[in-house]
Amino acid sequence: MSARLGVDVGGTFTDVALWDETSRRLAVLKLPSVPHDPAEGILAGIRGITEQAGVRAAGLAFLAHGTTVATNALLEGKGARTALLTTRGFRDLLEIARQKRPALYDLQADKPSPLVPRDLRFEVRERLLADGSVLEKLRVEDVEAALAALGSRDPEAIAVCFLYSFLDPTHERQVAARIRDRLPLCHVSLSSEVSPEFREYERLSTTVLNAYLGPLISRYLGRFDRAVRELGIPRAPYINQSNGGIISVAAAALHPVRTLLSGPSAGVMGAAWAARDSGFASLITFDMGGTSTDVARVEHGRPIIAGERSVAGYPVRIPTLEIETVGAGGGSLAWVDSGGALKVGPESAGAHPGPACYGRGGSRPTVTDANVVLGRLSATHLLDGRMPLRRELAAAAIEDLARELSLSPVDAARGILSVVQTNMLGAIRVVSVRKGYDPRTYTMVAFGGAGPLHAAALARDLGVRQVLVPAAPGILCALGLLIEPLRLDLVRTRVQPLDALRERDVERLFEDLEAEAGAWLDEESVPPARRRLVRAFDMRYLGQNFELTVLEPPGRPSLGSLGAAFLGEHERVYGYSAPDEPVQVVAFRLTALGEPEPLALPPLPRAPRPEPDEACAGVRAVYFDEAGGFVPTPIYRRERLLDGHRIAGPAVVEQMDATTVILPGQVAVVDERANLLIRTDGLPRPADVA
Repeated sequence: MSARLGVDVGGTFTDVALWDETSRRLAVLKLPSVPHDPAEGILAGIRGITEQAGVRAAGLAFLAHGTTVATNALLEGKGARTALLTTRGFRDLLEIARQKRPALYDLQADKPSPLVPRDLRFEVRERLLADGSVLEKLRVEDVEAALAALGSRDPEAIAVCFLYSFLDPTHERQVAARIRDRLPLCHVSLSSEVSPEFREYERLSTTVLNAYLGPLISRYLGRFDRAVRELGIPRAPYINQSNGGIISVAAAALHPVRTLLSGPSAGVMGAAWAARDSGFASLITFDMGGTSTDVARVEHGRPIIAGERSVAGYPVRIPTLEIETVGAGGGSLAWVDSGGALKVGPESAGAHPGPACYGRGGSRPTVTDANVVLGRLSATHLLDGRMPLRRELAAAAIEDLARELSLSPVDAARGILSVVQTNMLGAIRVVSVRKGYDPRTYTMVAFGGAGPLHAAALARDLGVRQVLVPAAPGILCALGLLIEPLRLDLVRTRVQPLDALRERDVERLFEDLEAEAGAWLDEESVPPARRRLVRAFDMRYLGQNFELTVLEPPGRPSLGSLGAAFLGEHERVYGYSAPDEPVQVVAFRLTALGEPEPLALPPLPRAPRPEPDEACAGVRAVYFDEAGGFVPTPIYRRERLLDGHRIAGPAVVEQMDATTVILPGQVAVVDERANLLIRTDGLPRPADVA
């Protein structure tokens, strides 16, 4: 027997998904997180899911973990004491940065403090020119002097970033050898390994982040790896990356910066997979958990990947899924500001004490408490009865807020939902409207423990005509880990005019990248049939500041077809192209993928009739603005729904890992992949069109 296991750790819940390849069955589990030691919650989840599925730990052939440890360490300033060695004249680059204001018209806005204080930054005499040739050889005495000074300051990590080292890493490697000889316990990060690309500030920032996170993530992953082996799991675990792929624990420990968006990216990949099976390719993913909401856009079945983004104000130059995050989750606290306005988040009640209704000592009102008071959530339990809820505690917390606002408790609860939904609408508009995309032309995929609770209202406000709620929305991030490929992104920066490129030189460069990718795939034991290599080019018009990534044209590509592909991509992104303007190639990229075995879930049986009477578990009063108050609302059990069942709103659908709300006037239909499709305009689903 062999099985695959995915574990995603959030701020409030830990989600587990297990796919038994022998029985072709999927098992899921959701349990509260353990904030002081995430690994404790993971191990509890592994024990629980293997017992539930009847699978021995020794039968787990694959384990992948999505983690927020790196993100939390950066946000909370709990990284390592980090030093920096850099080219003479660049000691203050971390603070000079790009001289961009965080908020253009806010003269009081502060940039984040440098992660390396000035007294731990050291200059080294060495210099490469822009063509990679050596202007000044590395002065070893400067390195020795810096290391002697650092010896008494106990740095945990050292970042090394020299000018143009992405063209020739020799000087950085020489310094690394001396650091490891003199300070063997230090985590060493070289810019030529972490981010071998041009733009010195972004490369420096990424390298410093990697060093800052290195010791903490290495210790965490080391403990996690040992604990997994002690359970009897035979294979080393994998860790999710920000790019929608997984890497080994050892690689993640060396390059922790790749895991900064580990958890959310798995959800986006899972959403794309679930929607693709039902025939949807243009998506807005909406992942609302206990602490935050993450939204992203998917085009033609592929999530959008950005080459650079900012996390907590620090630039990170690595391939990353384009995800927008706001502090809006089920545990987000409601409060009144000094002007008397109702606010929700970003502070969260977390897993402990959690919302007031959890009965663990929390007394401040949250989004979850508002949903309980309005009847949208069960007043007695979550997680199929494993987590009891106390409605009277939620009501007391909402009543305290209502008195402060001079409102009724019901109106205060409605206000909480209105404010948090406004916050989430803003995030969705960032990935859609602000980039020139009309959300009305997309299908919204709602997941996370709280996503399906709010998706119908968000879709109504955005004009989105259809919401897809996957079969197990509350654990989709964990499920996404089971379908993600092993992924390695390689890049070589070579800035030159397109018309000066020689196809023979391009092919030779890609052969070098493919040899490196092949060695990595061999190391990961990926069989040839599961390997895929994707070539791409970073290109721009001469004089542009930023470039577009263009996939290599199909067939036998030429420089002419590459130029045409760039013009087409520029037209798609910016709405125009300039065929007569000179074009530059900036970088050559190769993505190596080790594709997993497909996850083929069995189709749902067909319902004998559209009415799901046998799935109805009762009726309770639920508040709907559209109905003008509380109305008797049928409550359906998700696991009893079959393909073709049709539910007219108002209605609530409950399952172990999430609750879905269907508004009055909306209709939900179940498809054969067990997805719940909520439609607001009566449009047929893809299967009906054919």
